Amino acid sequence: MDLRYFLINLAGTLLRAFPFPTKTGLIKIGNPGPESPVFLTCNYSLTVERVKKSLKGIDCYLLVANSNGINVWCASTGGHLTNHDVILVLKTTGIENLVSHRRIILPQLAASGIEARVIREKTGWNIIWGPVYARDIKKFLKNGMKKSSEMRQVRFTPTQRIEMAVMWAFPFSVLSGVIFALVWKAMLLPVVLLTWILPFLIFISFPLYMPILSKTKTASFSKYTRIFDFALPTFFIWTFFVFSLAIFTFVNPNFSWATALRWGVLSLIIILIISIDLMGSTPVYKSSLHSDRFFEITLDGEKCKGEGICIEVCPRNCFELNIEKKKAFIPGVERCVRCGACIVQCPFDALYFKNPMGETIPAQIIRTYKLNLMGDRSIKTN
Repeated sequence: MDLRYFLINLAGTLLRAFPFPTKTGLIKIGNPGPESPVFLTCNYSLTVERVKKSLKGIDCYLLVANSNGINVWCASTGGHLTNHDVILVLKTTGIENLVSHRRIILPQLAASGIEARVIREKTGWNIIWGPVYARDIKKFLKNGMKKSSEMRQVRFTPTQRIEMAVMWAFPFSVLSGVIFALVWKAMLLPVVLLTWILPFLIFISFPLYMPILSKTKTASFSKYTRIFDFALPTFFIWTFFVFSLAIFTFVNPNFSWATALRWGVLSLIIILIISIDLMGSTPVYKSSLHSDRFFEITLDGEKCKGEGICIEVCPRNCFELNIEKKKAFIPGVERCVRCGACIVQCPFDALYFKNPMGETIPAQIIRTYKLNLMGDRSIKTN
């Protein structure tokens, strides 16, 4: 394995919660020519290295746009990877003089922030939405730049769950290590081990408690009641840990019940911190900190013309198309993660968010204002 690739993957995984920027610009892969495909990604180091690896063996160009060192999906949804950033990299890298076509392949998850219509109007370049995962790029090209439903769908695989566990464990182990090194050195190693064990327990066991994660859709709940989104999974995970701790205490006479109680309280604190946005730590649920989760994607059948862009950009395969009626419909609405990609890309403004109280978030608001970490649409991108 390439040492640089290994080190960037290691650092990117350990520090995944933090921006990790690399330089923007043009990268040539292989020996590209005028007809070679052009790809675009963000300037998150980990993403760039993984995309480059996936493009190995393909003669192509890779444009790296500024996303402030944040991954594609988070940057696009949060207003850090915008139309302006795409236009800027198209205009300043000289790519227009290197290829004879005007087609650029963007990662599908950028569709929540990048407007294909705007890019086409301002630059003449046509966006093709590539697969969700870079590993599917070669299959995508071989298939004539057509995606299967599997290529369009996000997943939460064991590898991804391990990466999320490491993302939580590393900074917390460092922080707790520093604190206990100063105040209670004897507990330093056990506490650091605990901060690694619990995140792995939470994310590896995700498939077991996934069905019980709340799917509350009523807007009558306040933001303070979002605790119920992770209360049950947290309770079950902590109960399992405490039960194991009780058995260990019972069979080990050198481990007192008072010590077990202290570990029980400490483990609960750690689990609560890690689980405070358990849903948002996955790609298959909307963050419990975002009020958009109270809204449901809604289709105006009168406006829909059946163009099918919503199908191309939806990361949960919620949409299907009735070819005869030239209308889209949403049989998988319960899987929606409220990313807003379908709303942003629909050329007819046929999609919007609506909650049970009748409140709506129209397409123009979704396009203009992006979400901050707390889920408020306060980042203006236009």
